[in-house]
Amino acid sequence: MRQEVEIEFKNLLTAAEFDAVRSAFRLDDGAFRRQENHYFDTPSFALKEQAAALRIRVKEGRFTLTLKQTQADGSLLETHEPLAPSEAEALLAGAAPRGAVALLLKEMDVDPRAVRCFGSLVTDRAEWPYEGGMLCLDHNRYLESEDYELEYETDNAKAGEERFLRLLRTLGIPRRPAPNKIARFYARKYEMGERG
Repeated sequence: MRQEVEIEFKNLLTAAEFDAVRSAFRLDDGAFRRQENHYFDTPSFALKEQAAALRIRVKEGRFTLTLKQTQADGSLLETHEPLAPSEAEALLAGAAPRGAVALLLKEMDVDPRAVRCFGSLVTDRAEWPYEGGMLCLDHNRYLESEDYELEYETDNAKAGEERFLRLLRTLGIPRRPAPNKIARFYARKYEMGERG
């Protein structure tokens, strides 16, 4: 198990802006790596109610279970637990999480046996160091839709926000704060359910 506090700034992009960022940083197709996120919650959305999220990320053949918990200052505490492929398959099939994440779920009054996979999101991501942090350019596909975002991960909220906003101005991209991927996923799922 590993824990870290994540400070990040996100901005939704149009397809044209995505291409402009690629061009500005000379990112070819080889700069992008694919990752899959499988999202979990209880049928009553107990995690969402607590501004928390649970996912399995599949990246470069590795499986990681991550619980994200929003902190009082708005940052995210992430608890990462590596999984064997068989453990990931069991969770996707409905088995309950075990280990450190299960203990944290119980502390949140969430029954680990109640969590279910609600769906998946595939991201093609390029990431590179930028002014003391890490820039990520994402093309996301989920639930018959796609979107694009630029993300800046940093260890200093104030300086990081200033750098990120300056970069957006330099690129001529308007500020469009982005809900996190799981929030966009669930909004789309709800929208599809309303239509169906």
